[in-house]
Amino acid sequence: MATRDVVFPAGRRALYERNRYSPAIRSNGFLFVSGQVGSRDDGSPEPDLERQVSLAFEHLNEVLAAAGCAFEDVVDVTVFMVDPESVFEKVWSLVPKYWGEAPHPTLTAVGVTWLYGFQFEIKVVAKLPAE
Repeated sequence: MATRDVVFPAGRRALYERNRYSPAIRSNGFLFVSGQVGSRDDGSPEPDLERQVSLAFEHLNEVLAAAGCAFEDVVDVTVFMVDPESVFEKVWSLVPKYWGEAPHPTLTAVGVTWLYGFQFEIKVVAKLPAE
């Protein structure tokens, strides 16, 4: 088996090692980013929904930057929301700040019942810059 080409953002390595997963993997010209949540520095959920979504995007952008990417390189997005019927409009009102201009990446939104205490999670696939 080939060794995984793992990307770690600065300062959050212990969180990923404690939970036994990689923040992102480079493979075949793409970056596969694990779900990012709005966690505080200690790993606990940010209770305010708007701040939680903002932190999730900030964490995502840190992972992308560690691989030499930006959100403009994202081609596919999956978001998970607890109780999407009641939070979708509020969450989606925050997205344009991070999403950028059209054309936008593809999107799959999934309603879930549990996210380890979080209300929102975002995972993406990005195209790596040409080397």
